[in-house]
Amino acid sequence: MGVVLAAGRSERLRLVTHGRSKLLIRLGGVTLVERAVRSLLAAGLERIIVVVGHQGEATARAAREVAPEAVSVVRAERWEAGNGASLSAAEPVLAGEGSFVLVCGDHVFAPGSLDGLVDAHHAAVLVDPAPGPEAWGEGTRVRVEGKRAVAFDKRLDEPSVDCGAFLLTREVFDCQRAVSAQGDDTLAGALTALAKVRPIEVQPLPHDGWWQDIDTPHDLRQARRLLRRSLVLPTDGPVSRYLNRPISTRISLALAPLRPSPNLLSVIALAFGMAASFLLAVERPMIGGILVQASSVLGGVDGESARLQMRANTRGAWLNGLLNRMVDAAVVAGLGIWMLSETLSTRRILLLLGGIGIAWAILATAGMSWTTILNLPAATERLLGFSLGGRDGRLFLVTAWALLGHPMAALVAFTVAWTVSVAVRVVLVRRSLGFEAPTA
Repeated sequence: MGVVLAAGRSERLRLVTHGRSKLLIRLGGVTLVERAVRSLLAAGLERIIVVVGHQGEATARAAREVAPEAVSVVRAERWEAGNGASLSAAEPVLAGEGSFVLVCGDHVFAPGSLDGLVDAHHAAVLVDPAPGPEAWGEGTRVRVEGKRAVAFDKRLDEPSVDCGAFLLTREVFDCQRAVSAQGDDTLAGALTALAKVRPIEVQPLPHDGWWQDIDTPHDLRQARRLLRRSLVLPTDGPVSRYLNRPISTRISLALAPLRPSPNLLSVIALAFGMAASFLLAVERPMIGGILVQASSVLGGVDGESARLQMRANTRGAWLNGLLNRMVDAAVVAGLGIWMLSETLSTRRILLLLGGIGIAWAILATAGMSWTTILNLPAATERLLGFSLGGRDGRLFLVTAWALLGHPMAALVAFTVAWTVSVAVRVVLVRRSLGFEAPTA
């Protein structure tokens, strides 16, 4: 069970919200409340309670759109008193639950950052042990003794801050009532009281994780920067990391408000690639080479958009892989036609490009699925990237040699790079299956 606190208004964001709930601000094309719900669902929770207050109906609609069957909404009548009062509104809905995960809806997390917290066996808090100066100045500080959190307060002189994510037991509601009777309706007050009756385990933020509390326009800009950087994959080679991603991630964020279908973006990248292949085949290397690189850049936008919208799935990844292999094959065919023949008609060129593309796609996708099934390490893909054996490197080589007017060099470079990538994967597949070289 998960709970999202989505009741606040945030006066410091009024220039952005214009009086609306800040949970309706879109980040990467997704409202903050939707992003919070999807983060909990991605962490493995099956039922989410969203606590609303300011502009509750609009916030509730945005939350239910994610997964109507999994999301329930409750209204906090005393939301203006503090986030502790908002939490208390969820108590009746949580009857019978031993524990639940709580996140503040205006906090954004990197993918996977909540996994360790969700898997904890006791009450726990996600803690950033080394926050930046701004996060430390604005955040709720946590006093840590050993591996336990014993106090929460913005006025503590402690290095750690909480990330706005907790695994709590129902005892927190009794604690909230007790501190509320003393005039404290903050979540920090309820958590400090809980820490006195039940150990709260400290769950450090993963080393590759990040979080951002969004209270000001500066926070929102910082969240956008962090989100864009998170689109760079650990498997990216130098061409993707230093050439393609700086362009594609900006395109993805620019398109994000439109929430385009990732599959449609895959088809657009395919169209660019096929157009490039045709232009190479009819000896238009300048435009063809540029479109090859454009197709390579756009080939990253579909996956980035899926991750921005938190809609990535296996079927979309399979389609993207299939279309990418069709483009690869068509590029090779285009180079071959450019190099070997000046007599083919436009119709024959198109038929040849399409046939080779489909055949290559079937074969290459079959090989790709084996490496996925066998769970080859990300380090392998990084190695292929630095050897220009990854797809981004191969298409970059084609672009470079095509612009120089050398189809033979482009074809040889592409083939060598592809052969290297296949050889590395074959070796790793053999190792995964247990084939070892004989010893003397």
